[in-house]
Amino acid sequence: MKTSRLSWMQVLDNDAIAAWIFLTPALILLGVFVLWPIAYLFYLSFTAGSFTATGTYFVGFKNYWRLLLNSDFWQVIANTVYFTVATIIPSLVIPLGLAVLLNRSLAWRGILRSAYFLPSIISLVAAGLGFRWLFQTTGPVNAFLGLFGIPSIPWLGDTFWAMPVLILLSIWKQIGFNMVVFLAGLQAIPPSRYEAAELDGANSWQQFWYITLPGLRPTLIFVIVTTGIFTLRSFEQVYVITGGGPLNSTNLLVYYIYQEAFGQFDFGYAAAGATVLLAVALILVYLQLQAWSEEK
Repeated sequence: MKTSRLSWMQVLDNDAIAAWIFLTPALILLGVFVLWPIAYLFYLSFTAGSFTATGTYFVGFKNYWRLLLNSDFWQVIANTVYFTVATIIPSLVIPLGLAVLLNRSLAWRGILRSAYFLPSIISLVAAGLGFRWLFQTTGPVNAFLGLFGIPSIPWLGDTFWAMPVLILLSIWKQIGFNMVVFLAGLQAIPPSRYEAAELDGANSWQQFWYITLPGLRPTLIFVIVTTGIFTLRSFEQVYVITGGGPLNSTNLLVYYIYQEAFGQFDFGYAAAGATVLLAVALILVYLQLQAWSEEK
């Protein structure tokens, strides 16, 4: 009895009470707006029907089985993988190069940083409308290519060229944020390492390969994961520019879920697809946490 009383007294000491008082509002908001929607989504993925008088009914794993057998779903998965990989690689290489350059004492460095970061704060819908205008058949891009005798390309109406337009927009959108993150990582590397490398006769490439990249390992992991999540949840680009076409060639997973839920009103099937997307995002976050724990 004494042991149990002591444990309760430890739980209810002044510090613990103060901590619970401050945490309670955040925990309530987390439960209402994050945990409950996730739990309801998971439940909904095992049901069929609609939110009408007929209601929903339990169907087990039928929705997940439909996903496995649906050729359109696998095409969407292939599109999403292509879009994600083709976005992540340039979104790492270009911002890293810009961060290395801007980390040096360059003229107009502050202005250049602001200019590169500007796309990150522009609405994706507004940017999408701009890209749609640029890549129209009679748009400025084809007009510029025509100056060199290159025939007009149906960027948004061709199954091969439509996806690169979405990828280009996503890279342009992500460059500024990733560059700022890389700049923060570069400034955390002690200058003494570079000074010691210069004394040992290391050139710029050797310093980058053996000092900069190892020093940026946690930052690289963070950028890869955040960029991957950004591309996996891409919706606005598809909705504004291509609508998933032509011939389903630019349909990504989030837009596919949107179509099934609010176009076909098949909420259970859409919830199953959203659960798959959530699982992929959680795996990426888990890998990031594991990599950080190994760093420590």
